[in-house]
Amino acid sequence: MCGIVGYVGSEDCVPVLLSGLKRLEYRGYDSAGLAVIGSAGLRVIKNEGKVAGLQARLPASGISGSIGIGHTRWATHGRPSEENSHPHTSCGGDIAVVHNGIIENYLQIKERLLAAGHIFRSETDSEVVAHLVEEKFAQAPGADSDARFFEAVRLAVRELEGAFAIAVVCDACPGLFIGARRHSPLVAGIGDGEAFLASDVPAFMEHTRKAVFLKDGEIAVLTAGKVKIFDMDGKPVPVKANVIKWDRAMAGKGGYKHFMLKEIYDQPLSVEETLLGRLTLDEATLKGEFGLDYKAARAITRIHIVACGTAYHAGLVAKYAIEHFARIAADIDVASEFRYREPVLAAGTLILSVSQSGETADTLAAVRTCRAAGFKSLAICNVLGSTLTRESDFTCYTHCGPEISVASTKAFTAQLAALLALALQLGRARGALPGPEGEALAAELMRLPRLMEKTVSLDKNIAEVARKICRKGSYLFLGRNSNFPIALEGALKLKEVSYVHAEAFAGGEMKHGPIAIIDEGMPVFGIAVHAATFDKMLSNLHEAVARGARVIGIMTEGIPAGGQLAARFDVPKVNEYFSPLLTVIPLQFFAYHIAVLRGCEIDQPRNLAKSVTVE
Repeated sequence: MCGIVGYVGSEDCVPVLLSGLKRLEYRGYDSAGLAVIGSAGLRVIKNEGKVAGLQARLPASGISGSIGIGHTRWATHGRPSEENSHPHTSCGGDIAVVHNGIIENYLQIKERLLAAGHIFRSETDSEVVAHLVEEKFAQAPGADSDARFFEAVRLAVRELEGAFAIAVVCDACPGLFIGARRHSPLVAGIGDGEAFLASDVPAFMEHTRKAVFLKDGEIAVLTAGKVKIFDMDGKPVPVKANVIKWDRAMAGKGGYKHFMLKEIYDQPLSVEETLLGRLTLDEATLKGEFGLDYKAARAITRIHIVACGTAYHAGLVAKYAIEHFARIAADIDVASEFRYREPVLAAGTLILSVSQSGETADTLAAVRTCRAAGFKSLAICNVLGSTLTRESDFTCYTHCGPEISVASTKAFTAQLAALLALALQLGRARGALPGPEGEALAAELMRLPRLMEKTVSLDKNIAEVARKICRKGSYLFLGRNSNFPIALEGALKLKEVSYVHAEAFAGGEMKHGPIAIIDEGMPVFGIAVHAATFDKMLSNLHEAVARGARVIGIMTEGIPAGGQLAARFDVPKVNEYFSPLLTVIPLQFFAYHIAVLRGCEIDQPRNLAKSVTVE
């Protein structure tokens, strides 16, 4: 989750850009840089590491000017390094760009530009944008540099595939800079004789509270005190400025009352950024994103998953998905139990670890035990350079940025996204998913972020139901197959933030004991999606209704439920093994709203820590 800032006005932009970058540090990054247009023309300074390191280098550089862009980078394509840091420049050094997201077709564009004589200096996908704008600028007709610059950016972004937010400056146009977005956030700020651009409002909130939130497919042209918006066809779009009323504490939360709520709403974007670049079903993608070539994938005889807490539930969903899509036997252990039970691992077993922080003591201990015995390990992790990533053979990073709330939400769904992408890749590598089937599944999974956006719209309706059940003392969660782990996750979330008793069971287990605790008015959450087990799950819910339970269904839209459910929340129809990315969202909202109604501390629940670094 990289950070973008931009400024144009009468002040020296360097302090403004640095301040903005510091306010975006919560998004996570490995390097930072600035591009500034001043009396010496366009100049760029970059630094691997923290913004403070970049700031320390500025006095000696002498860089200053009234227009510039800045960036904090979280590595996706290319290792963390000064060369791969943003901003990236054109061959002539007169155009600079910063970029968030992933350009899916960058290789095709890069090959064409290389053939045309362009010289690349980095390993990133982002650099193609600078060269593409350079090419379009040279081809644009007319003598008006500003108009040619706009047209160059417009034509360049129309050629890009994937998700992006960009900001571009041009030495020939020292009075303006341009931003554009598709599936990656970008917001402009309008001040008194100055204008700003950023990934998030906190970057410029100390200067202005007038914000213009760009929509997908929009291009912003920023000059001193003015913001103009256009669509991808170059047609003007009405500018709607919002007055931000958040205080500074709220600003870091994006205007939400709590980080947990913000992070639930962040999930469509974090899942999209995690999936980008990972669903091209070929050997290069499998090796580049997961470290395994086809030969190594075919040599895997078994996968053993180790994780703790919420990450364990993500791993449990992965077990179902890997066995279904890749036809590889998969086992899973709570990491704290794994190393003490003398596990028997067969040759050819891949150890798959899942951890948001990469510092979870039990998970690290399990991985170390396996690697000491000669087994290869693959880590799914969110934190660049964490201990788990350093001590694993392969790493797949989720791209959801820092998660502040102790109760994990967006890190969980990003883990699910990465694990589902891995399952599809393994299925393709091992011949379990023929070409057309694999491509169709990959395309469906890539659509999930849009369906997640639809699902988060249930928030207000869920809050109303939460008011009716928030004083209950016990809750039951039921699910089957790949949604049984989501029932577990729903119960865990509720326990973490509202401190009430909650249990979860596989639906088929209800008659084997749990049905005894159901009494009049007890809230029962049942996940009943379009799946082979739907009728069985529906029967479980009707049995709970018959015993007086207040049953709340999380169901596929359009499927009749019958019976007397107290409430029903529908999610879009998708492949059963992808549905956990949708069904978990209502349960997260319920946990949040019930905790708020009970007056609990949301982001820092009692007795809990974000990263459990001791056994």
